[in-house]
Amino acid sequence: MNSTTPSPTPPTPSRNKFFGSTVFSRGSYAEALRITEILRKETVGGALLVAAAVIALIWANSPASDSYFALRDFKVGYEPWHLELSLGAWAADGLLAIFFFLVGLELKREFVAGDLRQISKSIVPVAAAVGGVVVPAVIYAVVNLASPETLRGWAIPTATDIAFAVAVLAIIGSHLPSALRIFLLTLAVVDDLIAITIIAFFYSSDIQAAPLLLALIPLGIYTLLAQKYRRFFGRHAAAAWLILLPLGAATWALVHASGIHATVAGVLLGFAIPVIRSQASGGPEAGPGLAEIFEHRFRPISAGVAVPIFAFFSAGVAVGGWEGLGSALSDPVALGIILGLVLGKPIGIMGTTWILTKATRASLDSSFKWIDVFGVALLAGIGFTVSLLVAELSFGHGSLHDDHAKVGILAASLIAALLATAVLRTRNRQYRVAEELERVDSDQDGVPDVYQERA
Repeated sequence: MNSTTPSPTPPTPSRNKFFGSTVFSRGSYAEALRITEILRKETVGGALLVAAAVIALIWANSPASDSYFALRDFKVGYEPWHLELSLGAWAADGLLAIFFFLVGLELKREFVAGDLRQISKSIVPVAAAVGGVVVPAVIYAVVNLASPETLRGWAIPTATDIAFAVAVLAIIGSHLPSALRIFLLTLAVVDDLIAITIIAFFYSSDIQAAPLLLALIPLGIYTLLAQKYRRFFGRHAAAAWLILLPLGAATWALVHASGIHATVAGVLLGFAIPVIRSQASGGPEAGPGLAEIFEHRFRPISAGVAVPIFAFFSAGVAVGGWEGLGSALSDPVALGIILGLVLGKPIGIMGTTWILTKATRASLDSSFKWIDVFGVALLAGIGFTVSLLVAELSFGHGSLHDDHAKVGILAASLIAALLATAVLRTRNRQYRVAEELERVDSDQDGVPDVYQERA
């Protein structure tokens, strides 16, 4: 402005101690860069996951379907240690432990050194994730209320598949505000924490105290070494493989033998890794800690190998033609899953977020609109990896209800992806036009838009 008269200062909005004045703010630039790198890797993993699931579906419904199921059910392992498992079980119990190890690392990183260590930034995605779990579970329970047998699958539609959802978002939402991407990632991570808690408490049976107590020994040694020699394991990758990996494997095997689902061990091992580089540093600004280093090392293994292989062995279900597909979709199990993921997820996430903003008189960040949040909430209805796992835990691998549940999960994920695409593609186009106009204005003024360049 050419005038020297200062602009009148707008009244300062009342700031709630939890939320401040805005919801889904951009966050720090360093956090945005870290989230962007994670999303890039998860996008590749999502593409591999979808490819593996499609191959499994085609193979399971081809004339050579017997070979697929023979491969899935082929057993390997050492029986005296209760580790003679089918390849499908190894993928669900073993490889997914790597995925949940990353979940543990990410959760600890977010709440110790990330933006979510601030209550004002963590309470919204945490509450939204809880709403996105409770509402789908209630919808499924209502649909299956008359059948105690199928009611056991109430937790199937509660999970969001981060890799699948991020892959869709990367394709359709390249110009969407970075705050939305961060919201989706944190929402899915908290969602995974809730899912693993549900698995630990509701889907563990015949708990054996002896192996569970014995698991504390390698877990304790693992934690002590990781905490005391964090810089050593950060600098020497081979040392982590030779020392920490055997202790982690022993912890996993004992937790598996105890009757608690072995993926819980993955989360515990992730929580044991220190986030801060050294105890003397006193804060997150000291540089990458061992948790962040392990994220870089293990995320490609999780996203590129573990999760796609699990999807390959879990998504293969013999539909039985159009008649079999109709029978599966008419099962209350599949119907409850579809309604829970497609309707329950967006209702729970949007409803919780809206109630929080009204209760605290907070407002959305000025960079986007409620329709954007609705699109991300639809995207959260893509339930795949953890939903498939919970389906197997609920009904038993290869049972009729398990097959119908898988059909429901695949159908719901496809519907949620298409609906989210319809909403977010239009919004993405509008944001692209707005960015182009801002760039033209910046060029004319001679003042670059720093935030847009960084984003």
